[in-house]
Amino acid sequence: MPVTKVEIASRQAFAGGRSFGDAGPYEQLDGTVHFAVDPANNANETVTDIGLAPQNADGLVEFSSDFRLLRPVDPACGNGRVVLDVLNRGKPLALRNINSAPEVAPDAPMDAGNGFLMREGYTVAWCGWQHDVPDTPGLMRIHVPEAKTGDGPVSGKIVVTFQTNSPTQVQYLSDRMHRAYAANNLEDWESVLTVQEHEDAPEEVIHRREWFFSRLEDGRRIPDATHVYLPSGFQPGKVYQVVYTTTGAPVAGLGLLATRDIASHLRSGGPEAGNEARRGVEKIYAFGVSQSGRFLRQFLYQGLNLDEAGRTVFDGFIPHVAGGKRGEFNQRFAQPSSQASRSTNSLFPFSDGEQTDPETGLTDGLLTRLKAQGPIPKVMYTYTPSEYWAGHGSLAHTTLDGKADLEPPDDVRIYVFAGTQHGLGSFPLTDTDPVDGYRGRHCFNGLDYRPLLRAALTNLDRWVTDGVAPPRSQYPRLSDGTAVTIAEAGQTLEGIPGVAIPVPTRRFARLDFGPDPGTPTVVPAKIGAVFPALVSAVDSDGNETAGIVLPFVSVPVATHTGWNTRHPSTGGGGHALSTGGASGGTLRGSTVPFLATKKQREAANDPRLSIEERYSNKTEYLDKIKHSARKLIAEGYLLEEDLEGVTTQAAQQYESLTAGVIEETEKENG
Repeated sequence: MPVTKVEIASRQAFAGGRSFGDAGPYEQLDGTVHFAVDPANNANETVTDIGLAPQNADGLVEFSSDFRLLRPVDPACGNGRVVLDVLNRGKPLALRNINSAPEVAPDAPMDAGNGFLMREGYTVAWCGWQHDVPDTPGLMRIHVPEAKTGDGPVSGKIVVTFQTNSPTQVQYLSDRMHRAYAANNLEDWESVLTVQEHEDAPEEVIHRREWFFSRLEDGRRIPDATHVYLPSGFQPGKVYQVVYTTTGAPVAGLGLLATRDIASHLRSGGPEAGNEARRGVEKIYAFGVSQSGRFLRQFLYQGLNLDEAGRTVFDGFIPHVAGGKRGEFNQRFAQPSSQASRSTNSLFPFSDGEQTDPETGLTDGLLTRLKAQGPIPKVMYTYTPSEYWAGHGSLAHTTLDGKADLEPPDDVRIYVFAGTQHGLGSFPLTDTDPVDGYRGRHCFNGLDYRPLLRAALTNLDRWVTDGVAPPRSQYPRLSDGTAVTIAEAGQTLEGIPGVAIPVPTRRFARLDFGPDPGTPTVVPAKIGAVFPALVSAVDSDGNETAGIVLPFVSVPVATHTGWNTRHPSTGGGGHALSTGGASGGTLRGSTVPFLATKKQREAANDPRLSIEERYSNKTEYLDKIKHSARKLIAEGYLLEEDLEGVTTQAAQQYESLTAGVIEETEKENG
């Protein structure tokens, strides 16, 4: 077995010993898991540079990962299922996204939220997979060896892309303070720094004499191989790219094997191997959000769902808000946290089934390798409109010319959560992120779609366990007119006072990194023809018509979008507002409230009916919300237990957006 040892460093009661229904209390185990994999085993052949990793006396490659497990104290009370939550930049996200738990600091106690996963009896597991996670208490990472040849550590070119929200002269050479690749030579005159108005704009080279590999300390320039210093200053909103040579390439793809092998261990390893799941595991599901959702798409693409013994590992997958992207998870000099569009994040193929790209002649599909191995696992892709407005969401289910739909395989479902944004939304509304300094032209999207994720997991389990087919896929389609161009959707959206769609619109282009993107030889990549991008059609209010339509969208008090634009105060005004340190990052959405009264609407010349013109009072509004929610429950997209929570959220939105205005108007009218 590739898992050679599990060291448990601590055991503690979870959630203060709280009991979760029939599953009872849970305990939390933290420790380290040790691996040793065979680089010659066919199951590992798609891992870049595994043949260059140091080997032990048995010819195996060793590495280790931080590990965490939540399980029922009494194993007989569990449901025999494991959710492996793929860490996002070292952070667990399942409890926040499935249990509706609040966001907590990495080193704070985990919050059980509404306890959904625990009440259902799931064991929840985490295993470090990302090598460059920063040394922040509470974050989990993997420790992997570096690739080496007979001449020593590997050297090569790397590209780092960034975009600031405020003026600065110094930039660290990584995304979100992850471990940076150091420049080989501080006086390397072949290194290049470029600037663009946006990521698809022409590049302007900043003369090498105008910038330095340095940082500032008490106003003094200190040479530093992991920072760039531009005395004239990096301008907010503009996109910068640094190209330089580095040495030392961690075998990043071992993170994929850690994910596979810890799951295989939990299913097949006995107590003698340190299997802390205790009870025989019947089913294992992988869940990943954003970066880790893209990681799961990479996992599927590499055909890694069979372990070294040829056994199936995961029974089902929920890659959430990944869109058509993958990531820098299995390449030399990988930057797993980077979201730059001009990286291996953005490579063909995008769809599950095979297509031939007429521009390049390449033929491939995301699930091609898995299909060659036997039956594919059950997969539920869950998306938001942000991935579509980012230019890549529709590529997962349309032909490469954007002229026809592609039907997903029988074992796959695609669910788009209409009107939502990539990250979780909440009320009260705000246009500013105080942590990262992002500010939108509009308030950020306020919709909470987590009830749909709980239903998705429930449906996945029934599908895997009992063969009960889940509800049909819901996404924009050309065949019924719900998939349209951004310009077509913009015609309605821009009729709303103060609303303008992002300019330029986001796009995905073909990229050439050389014969093997795992070991790029064309750096930066050569940019080719642009792929088409489609989004959901919208109704007269600007709300989306395709996907699973939450009651907040079907019974609206606002227009909800998956995109926003940068506020002029942060630079790049009018450009798409993306988070993650570069313009290729994930999009923030918008909530543009309806005006409360007819009088206000007419004064603003807003074509959308006011709240008072739509609903006679809050009671009528909530009755319609409940009717819409019950319809989703009947169709299987929402759980009965979430009816009350959805209604409560709707009431909060109504009260927040009317804020006494309607009541005062009613008094004035007698």
